[in-house]
Amino acid sequence: MQLKLDTRTVEDVIVIDASGKIVFGEESSLLRDTIKKLITEHKKLVLNLAGTNYIDSGGLGTLVSLYTSANTADASLKLANLTQRIGDLLQVTKLLTVFDVYDSEQKAIDSFRKAA
Repeated sequence: MQLKLDTRTVEDVIVIDASGKIVFGEESSLLRDTIKKLITEHKKLVLNLAGTNYIDSGGLGTLVSLYTSANTADASLKLANLTQRIGDLLQVTKLLTVFDVYDSEQKAIDSFRKAA
């Protein structure tokens, strides 16, 4: 299943709903291009991974790159609604310690208010 991205605003946070697979190639490029453009315009982003069923090493690399790009631009990219499989993958690769990960989209959005 190809990657599909939907973007919406909740309060003052941009939520990107990702569904499908985040894999090396067109999918990773789409995600990277979409989020990099959003980072230039917005500082609070949540990547909702509830509909994402698979991430390969290229997809993980893209997520790390986007996290770094967000930090460099003084923005924040948080992950929400990880599936069990993706949560396990981030745990095994020790990336759970890098990303801000939340059980729900609302908790990720609320975390921006607490940080302010």
